[in-house]
Amino acid sequence: MFLTLALLRKGIPGKQWIGKYRRPRQITWQMNRNTLKHLEREAENEYWISRPYMTAEQEYCHAVERRARNWLNIKEAKFAKFPEHKNITDHLSHLNVTKTWSS
Repeated sequence: MFLTLALLRKGIPGKQWIGKYRRPRQITWQMNRNTLKHLEREAENEYWISRPYMTAEQEYCHAVERRARNWLNIKEAKFAKFPEHKNITDHLSHLNVTKTWSS
């Protein structure tokens, strides 16, 4: 019975582009070309990735000075925003109302 339904059925049930029994897309020459270009680009990327720019010895601790300099710059920028120190005399100077000018 299932074979008969499958052989005599016309069209695709439901939506034709999605689902288990969907209609297959036609492969065009543009799709073929784009796939080939994508594969060539991927092969070139793998080629360049497989060859390191620096050896392991060169790479070890190569950025220590730069990272230390950057950290100092960040620290100095943080301290630049810090307000300057104030003494207790600055905070309590408004209480000196009884002090005379002559002394």
